[in-house]
Amino acid sequence: MSATTDTVTYVVRTPIFPVYSEVKSLIKAWDGSAKKDVLSMHSSIMEQTGTPQDPVDWSDPDNWIIERLSGKDRAMAAKTWAAKVNPRHTYGSYLFINSYSLLAPNPKGVYHITPAGGKFLNDDKELLRKLDELEGLPKLLSILAEFTQAKRGDLLDEWSAFLLANSKFGTSSTFKDTLRRRLLNLVERGYVSREGNTYTITDQGIAYASLAKKPEVQQPHQSVLSAVKAYNKQQEQALRANLASMNPYRFEALVKDLLEAMDYEDVTVTKQSGDKGIDVVATYQFGITQIREVVQVKRQQGSIARPILDQLRGALPYFQAIRGTIITLGRFAKGCTEAAIFQGAAPITLIDGDMLIELLQKHNVGIKKRPLSLFEVDESYFKAHAVAAGGEEAVLDDVAVDAV
Repeated sequence: MSATTDTVTYVVRTPIFPVYSEVKSLIKAWDGSAKKDVLSMHSSIMEQTGTPQDPVDWSDPDNWIIERLSGKDRAMAAKTWAAKVNPRHTYGSYLFINSYSLLAPNPKGVYHITPAGGKFLNDDKELLRKLDELEGLPKLLSILAEFTQAKRGDLLDEWSAFLLANSKFGTSSTFKDTLRRRLLNLVERGYVSREGNTYTITDQGIAYASLAKKPEVQQPHQSVLSAVKAYNKQQEQALRANLASMNPYRFEALVKDLLEAMDYEDVTVTKQSGDKGIDVVATYQFGITQIREVVQVKRQQGSIARPILDQLRGALPYFQAIRGTIITLGRFAKGCTEAAIFQGAAPITLIDGDMLIELLQKHNVGIKKRPLSLFEVDESYFKAHAVAAGGEEAVLDDVAVDAV
């Protein structure tokens, strides 16, 4: 079940990596259909690319299948949509199904469910584990496990290093796309939870990641990246400790510095009496419109409750402001979060301790970034001449493996 080129074993091989529920639906939907008809449907859809000035809307298959397709392509798209999968977004599943022989054509070219496909439909643990390992999912879980919470950008450096050593992917865009799609797969299966753009590994995910094989030898660049990551984590903790011990008035000045770094203008720290609870006032330019904003700073580790938000909102007219922000080292209670954006009321932005740390790092306030350069040969550049433009077979040759 391995695919090798010279002495390199490649994993993380499927582009446009799908969620497994979609794969299951399409295995059932395409069983008994001619493989060439499925490929023809994809080709017909992909030809209709549109332009940035006149984009093609694919959100309503009930309409576009009839309007844009005909004959066998329309029939196949309707069959796919009957399985509750938008035909426009099935090419990744098509590659995955063919790559791992979950469906296979008989001598007449008609798809049938293979033994591997049957196991996949029945959630066979051994098969799913093999597929996950070939696509790098346990490794991604182990990277995420090093964080309490993480955004995709936090995972990208280590994931990219893993891809460089274990795949044929070699560009920034493919690093990001393979990461995003595999996280969606893990979220659907309960190994990762997601809240907004923040990801957290679940207990189930931790148990699954612990089964991953440990690499015998760590590559030099991986050692460097690991050391940088550990150092940055240490410095983040030191930054948090410094913020927690700051004089409250100095903390307000830090917020002023941050707002100025974020291109706010006329940023002023208010006097300590008669300020209606407002600590900083600033203006921001939105196109031709200038907006006045007030900020309340809470250098505390606990939870901010609804009354503080109501107090800030009530003080907006006093400063002729139309919106406000609360910045805290702690977190916000549920009632406060729910009231922040309330229909008919002035919007209040909530910045908790984690977001504040992120903003300080992004805008270099209290943080100095030291450049570090790693030079690596761009293998994809030198292999570019070998990339064919022959459609399905060229793609499948690049990701093909022995039948599971």
